[in-house]
Amino acid sequence: MATTRTAHTVWEGELLKGSGTVSFDSSGIGSQPVSWPSRAEQANGKTSPEELIAAAHSSCFSMALSHGLTGAGNPPTRLETKADVTFQPGEGITGIHLTVRGEVPGLDAESFATAAEDAKKNCPVSQALSGTTITLTAELA
Repeated sequence: MATTRTAHTVWEGELLKGSGTVSFDSSGIGSQPVSWPSRAEQANGKTSPEELIAAAHSSCFSMALSHGLTGAGNPPTRLETKADVTFQPGEGITGIHLTVRGEVPGLDAESFATAAEDAKKNCPVSQALSGTTITLTAELA
């Protein structure tokens, strides 16, 4: 069965001086402020579209990798994934780098790296972002 998740943003004012609030409607986890300076300069306690993409990508990748490892008979004990989304004003998102560190009993580093590459290629968020260069660093703990 398909699912749909919803968020919405209310923006007030022009791009450079305005600000907005993004609300997580489906989960009800709250709202976060967003502004151009938080996107293109320092976060200063506000989020950005790129941070939201990083959250989505790191969680989706972790789920895909966990599923792949489990399906291959090597369920992970722990996966810690960081997604760095680079935004260049005037150009847009110029790249995403995933870094994963895993605890997977009985698995060697090469097999872990192969599974991580597969998860990078096949997680739904990676597929949705296929127009962006996505790189990966994978290591066992």
